[in-house]
Amino acid sequence: MAWLCLLLWLTGCASIAPDIERERHRQAGLDIQAVYEAALPTLPQDKQRHYAQRLYRLTGEARYLDINRAYGHRLVGRLAPDIQGLADSLDDNNRYAEARSQEIVAAYPQRTAKQRARRAMLAEWGEIAFAAKLLFRLVQADYHGLLPALDNHEVALDYLADVDWRPFLTDPAVLGIYAAQAANQVHYLHQLGIVDLRAEVEAAFRQRYPPSEVGRLDDTEYRNWLYGLTHFAIAASRYYQQHLDTRDIDWVLNAFESEAVGILTRATEDIQAEVAMSFLLAGQEQHPLVREIRDALVNAVDPVAGIIPSPSGSLDLAGGEHRNVLAIMVLRWPGRLFSGPDMSSTGS
Repeated sequence: MAWLCLLLWLTGCASIAPDIERERHRQAGLDIQAVYEAALPTLPQDKQRHYAQRLYRLTGEARYLDINRAYGHRLVGRLAPDIQGLADSLDDNNRYAEARSQEIVAAYPQRTAKQRARRAMLAEWGEIAFAAKLLFRLVQADYHGLLPALDNHEVALDYLADVDWRPFLTDPAVLGIYAAQAANQVHYLHQLGIVDLRAEVEAAFRQRYPPSEVGRLDDTEYRNWLYGLTHFAIAASRYYQQHLDTRDIDWVLNAFESEAVGILTRATEDIQAEVAMSFLLAGQEQHPLVREIRDALVNAVDPVAGIIPSPSGSLDLAGGEHRNVLAIMVLRWPGRLFSGPDMSSTGS
């Protein structure tokens, strides 16, 4: 009888241990969140937007609505002149788009080698720089229920439909330095009903990075490959608004499984968190790689600052917002997602 009692006790411990581990991860996420909640009003507007958008979609809490509403007003204000410019240039071969692209390329940051390479690449693709920015803003307006309220927004959609996206999004050189953005854009185009290039871009990406070559990539391209993979999943979820069918991204998850060691040793915390998010969005919270990444994120937290520093050791809150909000999402993950927020007249 004693051995039976012992067996039952051990079985009980085994079932409790995962709960204890999960609570440790969740609390670590809440601790990082507390640091950012206190600092949120002092962060730049774009960082506040990025943070509040994701925390709303994770929690549905009303306290994030004001920041999202403020972003919605700015978004409409930024879209209006571009839509008007396109409407005014219908008879002059869209010179407005050409001029705006030149402005965007000229203002593109050049602090890092990656930024300089992307700037040079965009300069070679005519109106793509403007088209990509317009596409991002339109899909954001769509996410927030603001598209119907934009006067003449059909002009912008028609313009984007006239852009030849296929050569750009399937170009090996573009995918070599712009993989995550290409994955985003191909999903944005599909979501807005402009064109469906998802299969073609996926095939081009997989041809650009065949499994036999991944192990030979330098760290820059290795991380570009991983970021691209994560965004095929994240963009498909409409940026954390809906769960994914595993069958739709099994090729992404299989790639992560085959490269688990590299992800844990060569990837930054940003990328590790996005890998875990890909599994979480597909309903695979129990995957061993999710647990290992959660452990890695918890271990990366600076004990004094309470956040995950940059690879160079910086503890700047604004600079680390992307990395830390992803960590909060992975560590807290409640399993439910909220869309929007809807900022139309009938929405939140």
